[in-house]
Amino acid sequence: MTQQTAEERPGIAAAIVVHEGRVLMVRRRVSEGQLSWQFPAGEIEPGEAPEEAAVRETAEETGLDVTAVELLGERVHPKTGRLMSYTACEVVGGAAEVVDTEELDALAWVTLAEIPEYVPYGLFEPVQEFLDVALTG
Repeated sequence: MTQQTAEERPGIAAAIVVHEGRVLMVRRRVSEGQLSWQFPAGEIEPGEAPEEAAVRETAEETGLDVTAVELLGERVHPKTGRLMSYTACEVVGGAAEVVDTEELDALAWVTLAEIPEYVPYGLFEPVQEFLDVALTG
């Protein structure tokens, strides 16, 4: 059995959802290494743009209706080895709650100052730069 490379596995799209001065974070039931708190995210489906996947995954996991605003960047995640894309999103409607109870056990709206408590190893630089502006404006 051969190991799959990052190119062979679907990429992961993460939604950076900012609303009323906070960013949405979710806690996975099964953490990926150190990653227990993270942004709503999931695999990009064939033929789907990363921004579309971020919007879909946010709805599937949290019930929140969001729209993609801007693709902030992509990288191979240093902890998981998966290709990640990060999309800034804004809330269109609904209320965030744990909808996907198989994958998630909690969610939180996090202030800029609280992010290090949830993500102690730091955020991808373009995401941090976006949040530095979005959560202080």
